[in-house]
Amino acid sequence: MKHGNPLLKDNIDKKFITMGEIMLRLTPPNYDKIRMATSFELSYGGSEANIALALASLGVDSTFFSVVPNNSLGKSAIRSLRSGDVHCTPVILSTPEQTPTHRLGTYYLETGFGIRASKVIYDRKHSALTEYDFSGYDLKALLKDFDWLHLSGITPALSPSCATLILDMLKTAKELGLTVSFDGNFRSALWSWNEARDFCTQCLPYVDVLLGIEPYHLYKDESNPEAGDWKDGVPLQPDYEQQDEIFQHFVERYPNLKCIARHVRYAHSGSENSLKAFMWYDGHTFESRQFTFTILDRVGGGDAFASGLIYAMLNGDKPMDILNFAVASSVIKHTIHGDANITDDVSVIRNLMNMNYDIKR
Repeated sequence: MKHGNPLLKDNIDKKFITMGEIMLRLTPPNYDKIRMATSFELSYGGSEANIALALASLGVDSTFFSVVPNNSLGKSAIRSLRSGDVHCTPVILSTPEQTPTHRLGTYYLETGFGIRASKVIYDRKHSALTEYDFSGYDLKALLKDFDWLHLSGITPALSPSCATLILDMLKTAKELGLTVSFDGNFRSALWSWNEARDFCTQCLPYVDVLLGIEPYHLYKDESNPEAGDWKDGVPLQPDYEQQDEIFQHFVERYPNLKCIARHVRYAHSGSENSLKAFMWYDGHTFESRQFTFTILDRVGGGDAFASGLIYAMLNGDKPMDILNFAVASSVIKHTIHGDANITDDVSVIRNLMNMNYDIKR
């Protein structure tokens, strides 16, 4: 059964599913610091949920799978997704017997301003997703009707059971012929750099579309890690030749990769950034336009890039249009409060990618 956005006419005829943790987000209003706050604005977010919401807003048949406690907070989180046209039927509402701590993960965002950077404090240990026992869960039944699966490196960092689930989902998706995208999304608050690289590298053989070039091992000599990684010494803001070389090493090692994309951020201050991106696709490396913008809410910018890329690929766009649409999606997100890029008019993103800023009447 198709579950597209009925408000949009030209829905893409592909079914998308993602899996991850949705959290309660608490933000002091008016750029206040947490230690001085007397009230918080409430919303919900999480990398995979953000992508599901963004794609649903653009008319893609989008499904989210997770575990939340069967209480008012868990139900409210799912309601926020359903109100954004995300299909949530697979979500498990767990009982206290299934998830003893019975809680929804929370995070606090202190929004930066000017020279002051934003800050995040996590309170997500022992969330329902991390305590649920997935052994015996029928992943084939979950994935069999979908065309595209997206996963990230955040979920496996939450618990051993989540890590096992992610690998099992990747393997099942490839067995069923789904297109698989994966974003490493390293979070230093959840695990170490080496732990992230060790795990995420195991995922690469099952991935079609790779978001970001870290955290993965890309050893110059697989039999001798001491020889170094091809990415060693490459700057965070590489030039075209440097990025192209890294892409080439990835696809030589993992020929299953059909696309690799990463955005590059230039932080001029806590309130003004620039973004551009690189993408390897169909044997070539592409470089996007560069956008400079003022930030309203930075959280979810990487997820908006990922959702923009996925949407444009599903839409069959040309490579440069795919990349510029993805960057423009991220830039638009920086002007929207909350975690997700809720942009229900594709032309808004396309106008920005073409650097057309005129008012639309």
